Amino acid sequence: MPNQRGLPVWKHVPVAGYQPEDRELFEREATGLYEQALAEGGLAADDARLADGAPSRRGFDLLVELGLLQLDSARTTWRPLEPSNAQSRVVTPLGNEGARLIEESARWANAFAGLNQSWRRSPVASESGPFLYLHGEAGRSYLTALVSDAQEELLTAQPQAHRNAKTVQEAAVRDVAALKRGLAMRTLYQHSARRHPATHRYVAEVTEHGADVRTLDEFFNRLIVVDRRVALIPAADDQATAVVVREPAIVAYLVDVFERAFARGRPFATSEQRVMKEIASEQRSMTIRMLIEGHADAVSAKRLGVSPRTYAGYVAELKDEYEAETRFQLGYTMGQLGIAGQESDDA
Repeated sequence: MPNQRGLPVWKHVPVAGYQPEDRELFEREATGLYEQALAEGGLAADDARLADGAPSRRGFDLLVELGLLQLDSARTTWRPLEPSNAQSRVVTPLGNEGARLIEESARWANAFAGLNQSWRRSPVASESGPFLYLHGEAGRSYLTALVSDAQEELLTAQPQAHRNAKTVQEAAVRDVAALKRGLAMRTLYQHSARRHPATHRYVAEVTEHGADVRTLDEFFNRLIVVDRRVALIPAADDQATAVVVREPAIVAYLVDVFERAFARGRPFATSEQRVMKEIASEQRSMTIRMLIEGHADAVSAKRLGVSPRTYAGYVAELKDEYEAETRFQLGYTMGQLGIAGQESDDA
């Protein structure tokens, strides 16, 4: 409410519960206004920048709430105050809350670890058989719990890089925590993952903690194996459904498939010109094979792990290279030259 002189009466609000949007407002608008107040020795109470409806008004209100601006005794000027006090009142509660949440999550994990062990020893688990179908979000929750309970090794094959940034970051938090516990981790992507920024960030985080990440030109289905005792694969008719496999012989077979593919992979972290040239050549060869086999664009794009638009760009480059106006002409020309998509650049 305004006082007798028509100026607002401000009182500090307890600094707690600030949200990301408050921090964004602070960075985008409030800090600039605060620096202007420092440069000018203060802001006049009737300054147009502080008027209701002014572009900087929201930033001004936040500065006052945080105690970074204070009206002087004459009530004519807003004076800037030292930021350290406001910083401690904002940052310290957030840090304390973060520590509390980490401790609480660890306690929940320990509680569920006991239940997981009890489940595996129970007759009910045996009666459920070697396969379990999980639909939608249940699959992700199951995987998180499974990785948290892992003791030795995590093998993952991710055929497509186009997961959203939130999903990739959640995976990074989960997998880094596992690596810090001492798990060995190997991950296989398609070459197309090298053009995906979120995947690059994920790989940087996990390799920093010891993971081995490679890419391959071939198409493969998603596979996750934990401790060589449990595997997760997609259902044949529904990619949103995960199948949990506990049958030892099948898990061993899937591990062997992974090992063979991983051995052919290229290290993700490499930037060596020779390797990058070989990767580009492998993607080109696979595009040629998709064309020769007559797959639809959507199918071919999926098998290369790229978008249909990117795949169309690959085909257009081949048309230019062989001076073909249509795909039929392109196929005919490659057939005449004996090109089958198996050649090396030196052939």
